[in-house]
Amino acid sequence: MSDIIRRDPRAEWIARNRLHPLHAAMQPAQHSWMGPNGVIRKNPHGIGFIGPNGIKRIDRSGAQQGGATKRSAAVEVQLPLHQVAAPAFYISVVPDMVGGRLSSHDRDLLGLAHQLAGKDGAVLAVVFGEHKENAFATAGVDRLLVLEGEEFSGYAPEQRVQGLRAVDNQFSPRHWLLPDSRSGGGELGRRFAAALGERPATRVWQVKDQECIGRAGAGLQDLARPVARLILAAAECAEPVSETRHEALPVELSTAVARSLSRIEDLGAVAVDPAAIPMAEAEFIFSGGNGVKDWGLFHRTAEALGATEGASRVAVDDGFMARDRQVGASGTWVTARVYVAVGISGAIQHLQGIGACDKVVAINLDPGCDMIKRADLSVIGESAEILQALIDAVEAYRNEAKRDAA
Repeated sequence: MSDIIRRDPRAEWIARNRLHPLHAAMQPAQHSWMGPNGVIRKNPHGIGFIGPNGIKRIDRSGAQQGGATKRSAAVEVQLPLHQVAAPAFYISVVPDMVGGRLSSHDRDLLGLAHQLAGKDGAVLAVVFGEHKENAFATAGVDRLLVLEGEEFSGYAPEQRVQGLRAVDNQFSPRHWLLPDSRSGGGELGRRFAAALGERPATRVWQVKDQECIGRAGAGLQDLARPVARLILAAAECAEPVSETRHEALPVELSTAVARSLSRIEDLGAVAVDPAAIPMAEAEFIFSGGNGVKDWGLFHRTAEALGATEGASRVAVDDGFMARDRQVGASGTWVTARVYVAVGISGAIQHLQGIGACDKVVAINLDPGCDMIKRADLSVIGESAEILQALIDAVEAYRNEAKRDAA
């Protein structure tokens, strides 16, 4: 077994993000510090502490013998590995994989599957076509089945149902979980339920005490029923997996998937004006704050990137953006896959509003602001120079793509 210590990007991000609930656990144990009166204070519980009588204190925590997890260096932190060598049963999850990556809704679904699997079961994720995700292990996937082929690409619900039926015949999952979303999971789940002859539990937001609790009517009532074999779950149905790593072992079908004579023709995606997309539904948001000095350049950058524009409360109050563009607890709570914050320091209300965003990119002059600490990627510098560089990079990329196509 190799002794090389590998980097854990997720642990590094938690160690930098003081807003994360596990941030404190990732911080190094402080052995000495300067007190308010200028006196050097020492931690008597630190390793190797020597008391005033010259006697070395005994550490009974086991850290000196390597019994405790090292927290002083984020690169050495590794989440415990969860392995299921011979699963007694499977819990199958079909994530939406919008843009080829797991969404927050997908991760909630995997968290629910992990609860249903317990110690003896394994979570089997079924993914259609090529994907860009490399974090299945930290999301809670024990087995990964990728169904590739042109027949599964685009909008092909009938063929995908055939693929799921083949998975059902081979693995016989105890439960099927699909997101009850507008991104395809809701429709696919209902089609699959009809093919299996199952009555699905829809709009489920909690599974507890062998019961599924889902929204009924206009969403003002709860409907409880015994746990169904096919569950269409809503967002925030469970806490996503965050404290364990899983194997994500690849598996394959033993038989070919039956071809379905499609009655639907996919004509491709329809171009949509990003400005017409509601903030709560936007996947890519380019948001400006008090640090933006050239708003004309900001608008040109958002147009070049094809992003929906947003703003902080300060920018809205100053009249640079409309009120319906305000992001935050006092504006709109957003769930974008990518959120770019330009010149936004990160007030607590704003950070609350972007809490469900998958990836946050911060552009700011202040490396110590809260938005930088929250961001997954930070760029420190003058916003005008960075925005112009973004426009140049996008234009160069598009020109190169046109030359390659020609």
